[in-house]
Amino acid sequence: MEHAHKPELAVPVSANDHAQGPAHAPVTIVEYGDFECPSCKLAAPAVTMLLERFPERVRFVYRHFPIETAHPHALVAAEVSEIAAAQGRFWPMHAALFEHQPHFAPKQLHRYAEDLGLDMARYEAELDDHIYLQRVREHEQGGRASGVRASPGFFVNGRVQDVSFGLQHLHDAVAALLARV
Repeated sequence: MEHAHKPELAVPVSANDHAQGPAHAPVTIVEYGDFECPSCKLAAPAVTMLLERFPERVRFVYRHFPIETAHPHALVAAEVSEIAAAQGRFWPMHAALFEHQPHFAPKQLHRYAEDLGLDMARYEAELDDHIYLQRVREHEQGGRASGVRASPGFFVNGRVQDVSFGLQHLHDAVAALLARV
């Protein structure tokens, strides 16, 4: 019996990506996520655990995949994370958004940005002008081209990793790859 071809990552990881862990790590996890998605919130600590368990051996890349039909504030949350990224604060904002999910009213997002010490005049201007909307849309297109249909969508070393039956599958895939290195 022939195995169905597993979807692969259509857009290679680059220096433009939001990444934690070393570029030379033998395992790279890419997540297409949505800040308003409860499953993505559950996945965040599992990813942190992997980075802590395999330091220097795992790199994690986060890309946007807001499911706007189900999560009406996911797009603005993604934009806010990009505004934070431009000021060197992507990962703290990533953590704050998941911590405060689903509280994404404009006043609340503004407070998270203030709490991270962002330049608020720049924040307001970039949000009003949707400076990073195109970047979010590019992430979405890359996710769709990679076969992502829902969030979170995980890829381990470029190959799709099904986590619909639990995040243990992600851990097992990473551990199995590292055992071969």
